[in-house]
Amino acid sequence: MRIIAAVMIVLVAALFAGSALAVPSGKTLEWSSANGKVVFEGKVHADKGLKCNDCHTKIFKMKKGSSEMHMKDINAGKFCGECHNGTRAFKTSEAKNCVRCHKKS
Repeated sequence: MRIIAAVMIVLVAALFAGSALAVPSGKTLEWSSANGKVVFEGKVHADKGLKCNDCHTKIFKMKKGSSEMHMKDINAGKFCGECHNGTRAFKTSEAKNCVRCHKKS
């Protein structure tokens, strides 16, 4: 009976591990840029149905500071630009969208 219970616990843990949200609800990531503070809101992405493993480790490495991003790279379809290309999500290269990520400090 203990073996069955242990197997069930492992299966349930595996199911929940694959469905972890982008950034826990209410948490944001912030960093400085030449154009103001950049804010990544996990809840916005999670509300769209995204999971951590949708971007990590396919697009972003899991180690903080391991990805040095520049707008030229994002606009070329790297990093955030893989989705924010005007098809899947708002296009980063359109000036009207700058304020969606770059906040006044």
